[in-house]
Amino acid sequence: MKLDQLPLGARFEYKGRLLTKTGPLTGATEQGGSVLIPRFAVLKAVEGEAAAAPVEAGQRVDTRTVLAAFEAYHCAAMRLVDDPARMALTAARARFLESLGKPEGTESAS
Repeated sequence: MKLDQLPLGARFEYKGRLLTKTGPLTGATEQGGSVLIPRFAVLKAVEGEAAAAPVEAGQRVDTRTVLAAFEAYHCAAMRLVDDPARMALTAARARFLESLGKPEGTESAS
C-alpha cells in the first residue's frame, strides 16, 4: 500500500520500522523521530489496522479522526522539544481545542 492510502494516525511498517502517519509524506517513529516517506514507497500495514481510502474533495472528515491525528502529532512534538517549548505547545494545544469548542480536558493531554 502507499502512504496516501492511510489516514493520519495510522500505523504502518516501512523498512522494518513501525511508524505512525503524521503528514502526507511523513511518519513518526515510536521514539518520536520523523521519517520522510517517498511517494513511491510500498508500505506494510500493521496487522489489525485496515487501510482507509483517501478523503476526496468535498468529503467530510470525522472529527474523532482529526482529533486523534492532532493528538498523535502533539504527543510526537512534545517528545522532541525542551521544557519551555512544551509549555508553549501545551498552550497552543489548549487554544486549538478551545477553537473547536472542546474544553482542555476533553482529549488526552501530554
